[in-house]
Amino acid sequence: MAYDLVIFDNDGVLVDSEPLSNRVLAEYLTELGHPTTIEESYRDFMGCAAHRIHDVIAERYDGATLPEGFDDLFHGRVFDAFGAELTAVRGAEVLLKQLRQRAVPYCLASSAHHTWIRTALDVTGLRGHFAEERIFSAQDVGIGKPAPDLFLHAARTLGVDPSRCLVLEDSPNGVLAARAAGMDVYGYTALTDPARLTAAGATGLIADLAEVPALLG
Repeated sequence: MAYDLVIFDNDGVLVDSEPLSNRVLAEYLTELGHPTTIEESYRDFMGCAAHRIHDVIAERYDGATLPEGFDDLFHGRVFDAFGAELTAVRGAEVLLKQLRQRAVPYCLASSAHHTWIRTALDVTGLRGHFAEERIFSAQDVGIGKPAPDLFLHAARTLGVDPSRCLVLEDSPNGVLAARAAGMDVYGYTALTDPARLTAAGATGLIADLAEVPALLG
């Protein structure tokens, strides 16, 4: 079908940040006495807002708390890794140019903080493809995925009915959020087991961003 708005997740869909951020997070939590593998980080935190890290540690370690300033220190470590290693997902810039050429409206909606989003877009050279009013963060609504609030906020702000939105996501939590918002969502399988995305309710799956134009009618 034809859609009135394409909504991109950022981490793992536009920028190849998931391996870097999950490696840094697993190392940092382990350093703090909460042993975590990168596989566990992917499983527990991918696609979630920052508060999820605190919630999981508290649940797993009998109410344990992370040190004051943890979020800022974690972000600082991640931004250092971004500056040294971060790249755009293969095909992301080509796809964004195609959407602009075809006059297909699009935006970005991420559970990450605004600073995180913009740092990643700046490092990868994708920032120029997004007007400021088309970058949405969980900070805007006070809750991250799998709650639908962020996607609904983006659609409402841009004046689009949720049923006319196509979401591109790479995490089960992102898929759950999009489906709860009443949107079609295609799971990007580069880093995530397709079965997990399907189980979360993905409308369909893609293995390459080059497949997206064909979904737009």
